[in-house]
Amino acid sequence: MSTTRILDGGMSRELLRLGAELKQPEWSALALINSPDIVRDVHKEFIAAGSEIITTNSYALVPFHIGEDRFQTEGAALIRLAGRLAREAADAVIDRKVLVAGSLPPIFGSYEPQNFQPERVQDYLKVLVENLDPFVDIWLGETLSLIAEGKAVREAVSASGKPFWISFTLADDEADIESGEPKLRSCESVEEAASWAVSSGAEAFLFNCSKPEVMRGAVETAARVFRKANARIEIGVYANAFEGEQGASAANEGLHDTRDDLDDDAYSRFACSWAEAGATIIGGCCGIGAAHIHRLGKTLSR
Repeated sequence: MSTTRILDGGMSRELLRLGAELKQPEWSALALINSPDIVRDVHKEFIAAGSEIITTNSYALVPFHIGEDRFQTEGAALIRLAGRLAREAADAVIDRKVLVAGSLPPIFGSYEPQNFQPERVQDYLKVLVENLDPFVDIWLGETLSLIAEGKAVREAVSASGKPFWISFTLADDEADIESGEPKLRSCESVEEAASWAVSSGAEAFLFNCSKPEVMRGAVETAARVFRKANARIEIGVYANAFEGEQGASAANEGLHDTRDDLDDDAYSRFACSWAEAGATIIGGCCGIGAAHIHRLGKTLSR
């Protein structure tokens, strides 16, 4: 487990904790507009907690959140700002290398595979990629609900020459947990997604923004597919701490309650299980803060 790389955690609740205002529809993009120094401070806190890879605060910089008009007039500048703040935080570290992952979100809404528009997706991804490119080391397509979203990310970053990682969000209602057969929120199987990843050129295949309970089965499935294909693709996990059923509502509908039972100790136990199953990149998503990251890093290093 000593080779596990540590990601950061969820941005939004750390922004709130440090005093930033967040409200829908802009959500974490509002911090870039009104309090960018707090965005930088969150990056620094995750680095201090042990994160080796931090993620740009570009997740909400899409028309779904900031509106079409603002995206067209201010989107490029806000995306560059998100990249610069992460880069500054990473470059301020003198005793180790911290990488910056460029967040490429689902363009048409989280947990909304039915809204995917293949004819329009590149128009928006192009703006994100062009403006993040000077600042990032890795591309991270995250919280993707269907394989077509992953294919769109691969196409968007293909000319950059930088590594790209793909992260899918999993169906995680109680019935999904009990079934033991991991699947994306589109109902495509993890096996299908992992098989696609083998031919995609992705250097890492991750699962994020789902309950911790569904993650180990997904890791085991991906590891089995990659072994069979003799593919050297890293597997990663960064789960959320959302409470209750998520499948019936979009991830962007207000501030979800978080679980009381998922403190830093409990989350680190999940992290150990994922590492045992084959995950080598581990962090946290919504509701997983710097304290969680500090604990899981210390635990996994042992």
